[in-house]
Amino acid sequence: MKKDKRMKLFAFLALGAAVLFAGLAFAQTGGYQLGDKVSSFSLKNSKNQTTSLQDFAGARALVLVFTNNQCPYAKLYENRLVSLADSYAGKGVQFVFVNPSAGDTGETLENMASKNFSFPYLADEGQKISAQFGATKTPEVFVLHNTGGDFVLKYKGAIDDNPQLESGVKSAYLQKVIDEVLANKTVTTLDKRATGCLIRKY
Repeated sequence: MKKDKRMKLFAFLALGAAVLFAGLAFAQTGGYQLGDKVSSFSLKNSKNQTTSLQDFAGARALVLVFTNNQCPYAKLYENRLVSLADSYAGKGVQFVFVNPSAGDTGETLENMASKNFSFPYLADEGQKISAQFGATKTPEVFVLHNTGGDFVLKYKGAIDDNPQLESGVKSAYLQKVIDEVLANKTVTTLDKRATGCLIRKY
C-alpha cells in the first residue's frame, strides 16, 4: 500500500516537473530572440491608414513599444517615451507604439488618435504582431537595428529601472541600448524584464 502511494507521488512529481519544464521552454522560445531578423508586418495606424515595416527603411534604428491607453504603467512611461522619441528623431531613430489591446473596450482607433503622437501609433487587432514578437506586457520595448535593409532585434524588455518615478531612474536601459546601436557597438544591456500590465489575450 505504501509502495503504491510512493509510486503515485513520484508520478505526480514527474508530471509536475515536465509541465514546468515545458512552460519554461515555451517562455524562452516564444517570439523573436536577440539577433533574429524581423519579418515584415503591416498594421493600421490611429488614422486607419496602413503602416508597414518597410515604411521605416530610412531609419537607423526602430524602437517598437507595445503599450496601450489604460495600463497604469503605460501612463507612467508615456511622457518619458515621447521625450526619448523627440530626442532621437534627428539621429535616425524611429519610435512606433503598438497597441495589442486595440479592439478591446476603450482601445478604439478614435481613442488612439486622441493621443496625437508625433510618431505612428499602430493597432494590433488580433494580437498577431505582439505574438510574433513575444510581447507579454505593456509597456515593453523592442529595439531593432537597420543593418543593410534588414531589421535585427538587439534588445527587448524594460525601459528603465524605476517605473514609478522618472527622477529616481538609475539605469536608463532603453537609452543606453539606443546609444550602443547607433554607435554600432555590442549591446551590453540584456535580460531586463519589463515591468507592466500583462497583455490580456482575447
